[in-house]
Amino acid sequence: MSDLNTDYIILAGGCFWGMEQLFQKFEGVIDTDVGYTGGKLVNPTYNDVKTGTTNHAEALKITFDKDKTDLGKILHFFFKIHDPTTVNRQGNDIGTQYRSAIFLRDQEQREIAVKTIAEVEKLERFNGSVVTELEEEREFYLAEDFHQDYLLNNPNGYTCHFIRK
Repeated sequence: MSDLNTDYIILAGGCFWGMEQLFQKFEGVIDTDVGYTGGKLVNPTYNDVKTGTTNHAEALKITFDKDKTDLGKILHFFFKIHDPTTVNRQGNDIGTQYRSAIFLRDQEQREIAVKTIAEVEKLERFNGSVVTELEEEREFYLAEDFHQDYLLNNPNGYTCHFIRK
């Protein structure tokens, strides 16, 4: 991977299974990992995070080839596959662990995120305003192995994610 022009972003938008499945098919995405971020507990497990008390979000770390896509395109797709207007909720999934958030590593990522949110708002695709949180990147803890590639391994598994127009 060292010969590629790569970057990564960490996104939260509800249950990480559905987001991962859709981003795995997105042109330019090299790798995806599901995990937990945004909280204070060290080495959280699914059983910790699902309580909603750790402040971790179910999140997706997306590694992408900058020669094939860019962060703006990644973020526009993110806003097409989840509802960024609901606080701490996606479909039937309710709690802070299901919040819509972008975990930013630097000022450049922040500027692109702010610009993309403004562009999404102008599209008036949603009935409400975008409430996606812009958070500083924190430690990303890989979720347990059975969560990785979950919908690839369990094609009839639960998802509330789909591509919106």
